Amino acid sequence: MKRPRFLPDNMTLLLLGVILIASFFPVKGELAVSVDHLSTLMIALLFFMHGAKLSREAVVAGMTHWRLHLLVLGVTFALFPLLGMLLKPALLTVLTPDLYLGILYLCLLPSTVQSSIAFTSVARGNVPAAVCSASASNLLGIFITPLLVSLLIKANSDGHSSADAMLKIVYQLLLPFVAGQIMRPYLQAWITKHASVLKMVDQSSILLVVFVAFSEAVVQGLWHQVPTLMLFGLLLISAVILALVMGFTTLISRRLGFSKEDEITIVFCGSKKSLASGVPMAKVLFSSGSVGTVLLPVMLFHQLQLMVCAVLAQRYANRPK
Repeated sequence: MKRPRFLPDNMTLLLLGVILIASFFPVKGELAVSVDHLSTLMIALLFFMHGAKLSREAVVAGMTHWRLHLLVLGVTFALFPLLGMLLKPALLTVLTPDLYLGILYLCLLPSTVQSSIAFTSVARGNVPAAVCSASASNLLGIFITPLLVSLLIKANSDGHSSADAMLKIVYQLLLPFVAGQIMRPYLQAWITKHASVLKMVDQSSILLVVFVAFSEAVVQGLWHQVPTLMLFGLLLISAVILALVMGFTTLISRRLGFSKEDEITIVFCGSKKSLASGVPMAKVLFSSGSVGTVLLPVMLFHQLQLMVCAVLAQRYANRPK
């Protein structure tokens, strides 16, 4: 049976299920502490697997297209944050400070990898360049996103110093990632053979972190602070940001003389934000009480970008050959 177009992807449905469970049955007390420790270990495993899966050959092969990659990185780590800051006065009139924090955090995240490449392929774009740009964005995001958070967001409202936050980034994210890269030659065949199992590990890590974050947020009264009307406001804000970035990437790629295939790569790699990177980083960068609220805009944007890019990819694919 063909999947209905209006139905969200499986990961989004699972996220919605986890949020519902956390809303009605949040973990508390010692159990919450134990689950939190487990989620920390899962994050380390997640970044170890990211390091082991990232192909250095694919990155090196695409590096020659430096103009395209610089444009994608500029949109991801400069244009998006600039939009987040410029929109602050307007956003704070309709959102709580924590939800605005989530919008700004969303703007600081790296691009997605799998979906950027997949949509570029469907749209008949420059797939090798997409592999390189998306991979480079994720790799650099491990360093750039925490740096931007420390510069633009007061992430340590629980009293931790910025040095503590950077230390967490090093041992929870960076070291596992480097270890994965070192072990890649020994694990590559096993990773290829068990790709479906590893995908489940990735998704389980994200779901566990979301469950812990929303449990904490619900205990602190999240749904009393975020009414339904504000959720629709968040969705509208996400749509505006996505439309602005997609319009800019389309226009600038044409003005700079890129081919249609390169334009497709720039639009899809430059306009996306990674839920897979954003969830574990948020747990490290923000206090436990604010993680759930901060992640809410990220999850809404994630679903919106998938739906919009699916339609746009099909339109690109239908162009004359």
